[in-house]
Amino acid sequence: MAKNTVLTLKKKVDEGGKVTMVTSYDYTMAALTEQAGIDMILVGDSLGMTMMGYDSTLPVTMDDMVHHTRCVTRACDNTFVVGDMPFGSYQTDVPSAVTNAARLMKEGRCQAVKLEGGATVCEQIRAMVAAGIPVVGHIGLTPQSVNAFGGFKVQGKSADAAKQLVEDALAVEAAGAFSIVLECVPADLATYVTSKLTRAFTIGIGAGNGCDGQVLVVQDMLGMTTGGFKPKMVRQFAQIGNAVVDAFRAYDEAVQSGDFPAAAESYKIDPDVMDQVKRSF
Repeated sequence: MAKNTVLTLKKKVDEGGKVTMVTSYDYTMAALTEQAGIDMILVGDSLGMTMMGYDSTLPVTMDDMVHHTRCVTRACDNTFVVGDMPFGSYQTDVPSAVTNAARLMKEGRCQAVKLEGGATVCEQIRAMVAAGIPVVGHIGLTPQSVNAFGGFKVQGKSADAAKQLVEDALAVEAAGAFSIVLECVPADLATYVTSKLTRAFTIGIGAGNGCDGQVLVVQDMLGMTTGGFKPKMVRQFAQIGNAVVDAFRAYDEAVQSGDFPAAAESYKIDPDVMDQVKRSF
């Protein structure tokens, strides 16, 4: 498997292929993702909810993102790793945005950063790209703005909102982003946005199959979430959560019954040595 880069990913799209991306937040999951041949990993600030137990992504810090991104990149020789810019790390001013993005690249060792927003963050995108930092944009439902949106809702459903989304996509592309995530956008609108872009390729999540690629949160797609909630945009490709619970229960039962550990899972000592020990007491 060849190493994925900005150029190879764009080449794949230009030749009619689709880019695949999943989230990963630790070494083990990233290693499995690499083994499967997935093109891209997003170390998403969604880790605030999936790994840290928050009810949103807002509490996630730069230190959190650097730590988890570093864990992921240690496992990846070929997979293209994107580190998420957390809330507050790029919205305040352009110099801080570039400094934080550079830190995520330098300390996290990722190949690109992602930030949410349309025209309002284009100045930051331009500055990052000028500093040699590849950028993935993110428009539509942007979870860091969940309070402004009044919850997790589909975006771009009215004519004005749809036009704004197209304008934001074009602005983010013009600012230099090489890819744009479209989240919770009507399928026809996402397909239209994709057709209007000439340099950046789109990655959809809840945006239909007309995008150039797809991304899913790994806990969602593997059935590892608790509480039974499954967003409409998620397909569960396995039920790993149930398998884990079954394994834990089987382990508990084996320990309680004395079946585990068995002789095959235990270490031996020479009987003469054991006799000497016993005679000493």
